[in-house]
Amino acid sequence: MNDLCGPERQDIIVVGATGDLSRRKLLPALYNLYLEDALPAVGAIAGYARSDLDDEQFRALAAAAVREFSRRPLDEQAWEGFASRLTYIRAKDGFASLKHRCCEGTRLIYLAIPPSAFAATVKEIGEAGLADGSRLLVEKPFGHDLESSRRLDDVIHGVFDESQVFRIDHYLGKETVQNILVFRFGNSVFERVWNRDSIDHIQLTVAESLGIEGRGNFYEETGALRDILQSHVLQVLSLIAMEPPVAFNGQAIRDEKAQLLTSIRPVQPEDVVRGQYTAGAVDGRRVPGYREEEGVAPDSSTETFAALRLFIDNWRWAGVPFYLRTGKRMPRRTTEVAVVFREAPVMFFKETPVERLKPNMLNILIQPNEQIRFQFIAKVPGAEVEVEPVDMHFSYEESFKTQPAEAYERLLHDAMCGEPMLFLRADSVHNAWQVIEAVLDHEPPALPYEAGTWGPDAATTLIAPRLWHPR
Repeated sequence: MNDLCGPERQDIIVVGATGDLSRRKLLPALYNLYLEDALPAVGAIAGYARSDLDDEQFRALAAAAVREFSRRPLDEQAWEGFASRLTYIRAKDGFASLKHRCCEGTRLIYLAIPPSAFAATVKEIGEAGLADGSRLLVEKPFGHDLESSRRLDDVIHGVFDESQVFRIDHYLGKETVQNILVFRFGNSVFERVWNRDSIDHIQLTVAESLGIEGRGNFYEETGALRDILQSHVLQVLSLIAMEPPVAFNGQAIRDEKAQLLTSIRPVQPEDVVRGQYTAGAVDGRRVPGYREEEGVAPDSSTETFAALRLFIDNWRWAGVPFYLRTGKRMPRRTTEVAVVFREAPVMFFKETPVERLKPNMLNILIQPNEQIRFQFIAKVPGAEVEVEPVDMHFSYEESFKTQPAEAYERLLHDAMCGEPMLFLRADSVHNAWQVIEAVLDHEPPALPYEAGTWGPDAATTLIAPRLWHPR
């Protein structure tokens, strides 16, 4: 990220600075931006939380977070300069105390707090007179359904203008996700076939091998549909399927994303499979079932897996099914898009075993290894005509000899610069809720699946006769 410019003078205020998100992501990201000389030249980094800390104690907490979670090791000499910018405000002193501790001018206020506290905190910020000159960063989830999302926006817009609001979905900060637009619209060989004439179907999988990691109370209120599918998955899908923007800027791209989401046919309960993991084995280790996790009701019906089939009712995608799935306690952690092209109309290789005649497939791997692969058929060396699927692949680390920066580094920097491209606009959030509203009103039962598998059998039936990738 050496090409990042330094943002204008401003303070960075992290509300909930002693919480898990701040320690794992935000403080390490800010430290790495400091190493890149990509922070504002002037301005404090203020932690705001309920913990009874002073400045030195907060700096010690930040140092521990950087040592444990930063992609770069803590450099003692550099740390002194970064730490000198850290200050701490106790929540009991109120937001008004920020005026006395930070410089005058622009502020970036990051709400790294539970969603239930968003509305009250925004009102407090407004009452303290901090809205003018501030940008507000809000973490997902943005509401619990369409109605609550609109209510939250009513509160936010009562204090901030929409142009001041930056809704974060950290998936949009990943290099491979950003590269989707360049890959699609910068390579004519793909853009010409990116439609119903050439593509049979598209899949998007977000799989996690981990369980709920002690977040039982949170997960009981959300579930996989709300936590992942409505947010991460639909936002990535909008980049995969949107029409070309009139310009490569935040406003034009967000216009097309919002328009794409309005073109998705509302998903019905029969197009959805919900699942809940039972005890099983992941990576050779026995793990408990969801209902045995801390904070989970013994008769919980919350889904830890969700798969759905949807259609986009526009000219480009008419009749092309999109299959989306997400789940916890899957065999491995992966986030990937599979674009499966139509089979060739003439089969020259009738004697070849059918399992070898796989259709061309483009895989966009978002995590953990950011790369793009294209699978095609090639002849096996030898006198006989035999074919096998082979891969061409592009890897960020191999091609550019570097690992992509953490998503939060890019997102924080763009927010400091006032660049909205990678952030969600209110209409896009509401449109995404609209897609799954019918399912939330009439949820099908959560079917059991063993931990360490790819979900309930009904998910295989949903996509049949096609197959999931990976499987």
